[in-house]
Amino acid sequence: MKRSTQLLGAVSASALIAMSSTPALAVGTNAGNSITNNVTVTFEVGDEPQTEVTASDTFTVDRRIDVNVNFNGVSPTSVSPGEDDVVLAFDVTNLSNATVDLDLSAILTGGTGDAGDISAFEIYIDADGDGQLDADEITAGTVTFLDEVAADDGSGTETISVLVVTDISLDAINTNTFDVALVADAHEAGTAGALGANIDNDDGANTDGVDTVLADGNGGTGEEIDGDGAFSDEAQILVAGANITVVKSSSIISDPVNNTTNPKAIPGAVIQYCIAVSNASGAATASAVNVADDLPADVTFTENDFGIFVNATATVDDQGTASTADDVATCTVPSGTDGEASGDATFTATGGTGGLDLISGDLLDIAAGETRAVYFRVTIN
Repeated sequence: MKRSTQLLGAVSASALIAMSSTPALAVGTNAGNSITNNVTVTFEVGDEPQTEVTASDTFTVDRRIDVNVNFNGVSPTSVSPGEDDVVLAFDVTNLSNATVDLDLSAILTGGTGDAGDISAFEIYIDADGDGQLDADEITAGTVTFLDEVAADDGSGTETISVLVVTDISLDAINTNTFDVALVADAHEAGTAGALGANIDNDDGANTDGVDTVLADGNGGTGEEIDGDGAFSDEAQILVAGANITVVKSSSIISDPVNNTTNPKAIPGAVIQYCIAVSNASGAATASAVNVADDLPADVTFTENDFGIFVNATATVDDQGTASTADDVATCTVPSGTDGEASGDATFTATGGTGGLDLISGDLLDIAAGETRAVYFRVTIN
């Protein structure tokens, strides 16, 4: 502080003190700027104006470090098992009053899914801000930090959009969740192309130079705390997979001795197969569902007598075990369709594995909670 004084004699009149200063500065004044405040004192002695007295004070604006990360998407983000290039879009803003580098890290923080079912994260600059990973952004390559990030003036013009990208394993199952946090940690700027040193808080008394105050809060992800120079936000990935189960059952329709009265599975007997495909409640719709059934060599498809039916009315009798192997599927033949093929189903002689005859049935889409079926008849050789 610089100070100037002048000895005052006996003063019969009041001294008038006039204060003048530079314009008021809002929060966000750049660190390192000098703020000077000047004061002028005017007075009279014996009604005669005297030489005014002035003084000034100058201090340096210290550095306030604050960062913001904001997930810019829908959480949870729904994905399918085996989906590649799952994109989570975040906005990163330097709310400090100085330019900084921002070290970026994407972290799996929790969820019900197996950590082995989500791949290592990659981070890209979202150059066009559309929240999608484009060819140009892939060509530009991944980043691990944001270089020389200017202080934002509150308008958001310095906000940088980034994309966290990952792959989901085919082993991930319906309702699995993966919680992913993006952390931005403030580092020193100054060397273009290189991440600067971590920024620490100045805990001692204020100095004449530029001191640092870490003023960040925390994003509640558990990956950073108040006043550590970092901030984070979190998104959740939800696996919305189909949960498909298949039950295949057979019933004896007739035999050449007993006809339809208590028929037995003897040569010449007609067997009806019911293949019920179910999608569990709450699951994602299974699309392009196709059934391929290789017929055993000991049976012959009875196409002329019955045909193949798809999208039948089918029920599954759950036997109360975790396995569906002992469950029983029952198909109901629609009235008036005996001897006719229904739906997109085909029989291909020697079209199956190892030259076996093949039954194919296209069930199209199976929504959550829905069961669709393929059923047909064969004769025991």
